[in-house]
Amino acid sequence: MKLAILPLVLLLAGCSPARAPGGGGIASQKIVSTNPCADAILIDLVPANRIAAISHYSQDPGATSIPLDVAKRFASTTGTAEEVIALNPALVLTSSFTPASTRTAYERAGLKTLLLDSPVTIAASKAQVLQIADAVGATERGRALNVRIDRAVASARPEPGADNPSALLFIAGDLVNGSGTLLDELLAKAGFRDAAIDYGLAFTGTLPIETIAAKPPRVILTPGPSRTATLRARVLARTGANTVEAAFPRTLVNCGGPTIIPAITRLAAIRRSLDSRPPSSPLPAGEGRAAQQRGVRVTGPVALTLPPLRGSLPLPLGEGK
Repeated sequence: MKLAILPLVLLLAGCSPARAPGGGGIASQKIVSTNPCADAILIDLVPANRIAAISHYSQDPGATSIPLDVAKRFASTTGTAEEVIALNPALVLTSSFTPASTRTAYERAGLKTLLLDSPVTIAASKAQVLQIADAVGATERGRALNVRIDRAVASARPEPGADNPSALLFIAGDLVNGSGTLLDELLAKAGFRDAAIDYGLAFTGTLPIETIAAKPPRVILTPGPSRTATLRARVLARTGANTVEAAFPRTLVNCGGPTIIPAITRLAAIRRSLDSRPPSSPLPAGEGRAAQQRGVRVTGPVALTLPPLRGSLPLPLGEGK
């Protein structure tokens, strides 16, 4: 009887997850990310052939921090334990918000996981870059990414003595970024004062148009056209508010890591454009010159035209040349 049991034991042992796909060390092992912010960092750190799958959020225009054409080059999962375990990765990058039952399933399957939080400062985001870089065997690339982040932050600093115009950064609809966030720090580094504090808003929350109209900010940053944005602009125009509206793409509000670079570069460009625009008479894009020629003083929220973002987000290794 004992001899009959032995082959069964050996068969079951052969079904255990392989711990080193490809037979190599850590630098050749496959990785799955179920965290959209980890996706962006991972793509910057390792070759594409090491990424078994990324989060489905990175292939959603409203949630991604990666250009969609880049994100769609990778397989994705919805983050279920079954999907991830079936891929048999050597490492799973996942969020601390992942359900305990899913994390337990990973553990029972023998998968190594790295739980990631949501950094709310530049320093914490850089620490997370190194945490992921160390875990995937790309420490030097992690350090290099942090050097690029530091350079972007340093380049975004306003001139000494420059004022700090108030800015409201809308994430979507009437949802506004508040104090105590990574975006709040990026606004400050780029020379803005986060106007959310004027309305008693901490972290992230909603602000009705009436509240904003009572004390308009100098700048409104918006992710794109929406019914709420159009109505807000009309209301502010009627009040005579001297508010400039500028585009701040949705892809720049979700994550830190490499996203800090294009985000703070964009903020700095918006801030510097204000210095060349008289605060008492902002010129609407496409209408300012004609209005001046007619002797009309322009007030109300106006569009700020800036060059498009180019080459600001990473491509997988070997594909950027």
